[in-house]
Amino acid sequence: MKMIFMGRKVYAAKLLEWTVLKGIEVIAVVTDSHFPNSPTSIKAKSLGIPVVSLQKAEEIVKNEEVDIVISYLFWKKIKEPLISKPKYGCINFHPAILPDWRGTAGYNIAILKKLTKWGATAHYINKHIDEGNIISTFEFNFDYRIETAKSLEEKTQGIQMDLYKKVILDVLEMGMLPSIKQDLSKGTYISRKQMENMKSIDLQNDDIDLKIRAFWFPPYRGANITINDVKYTLINDDILHSLIDDSTTYQK
Repeated sequence: MKMIFMGRKVYAAKLLEWTVLKGIEVIAVVTDSHFPNSPTSIKAKSLGIPVVSLQKAEEIVKNEEVDIVISYLFWKKIKEPLISKPKYGCINFHPAILPDWRGTAGYNIAILKKLTKWGATAHYINKHIDEGNIISTFEFNFDYRIETAKSLEEKTQGIQMDLYKKVILDVLEMGMLPSIKQDLSKGTYISRKQMENMKSIDLQNDDIDLKIRAFWFPPYRGANITINDVKYTLINDDILHSLIDDSTTYQK
């Protein structure tokens, strides 16, 4: 099976290696190679896989037989011919439950909304963001009172990586997979701009501790206040204490 793999972060790098070990021919990788420390780019090069641009990937699919295109934490919108040309489709792994939460801000919303269940979804990609047919969803329980966006990402990626492995093994066995059309009358889409606006703290009305944890995702700016047109990210004691390493002596 010939695959084009699109993704980023260490999770994608680990799954890229797993994919190759399963005997799948990854003919190209599209990733954040503009960063010299990109884990997925480094892994691809170590495996001898070409790292290409999104435009080059479109050309490859247009001119060659490609069985599947995979998106794992890929940050750009995927268009034709990448969507329809591959024999077994184009599959995205979304770190939230669909159709409930589309777009960005998933981990943040899970905490802000005081949800008790979260998960990851595998779905076919269509021309609209996160609206394609659902292949499978893995869910888990969590406690919003003790999570940050960062810690919830780590838990979600644990099950999302398992979901990826299940789906890829299923494709190897069956090809195109059964899927269910999303009910687009349900759920909420959150844009990146909306997510950034949510980070601003209303000192009078917000649950400040909740909001700090909901947006704690270093090195990105978290929940913040603005002083003299400058934004300052806030931190609470729980997060501060979690950053103490074994070599630090500390007394409350």
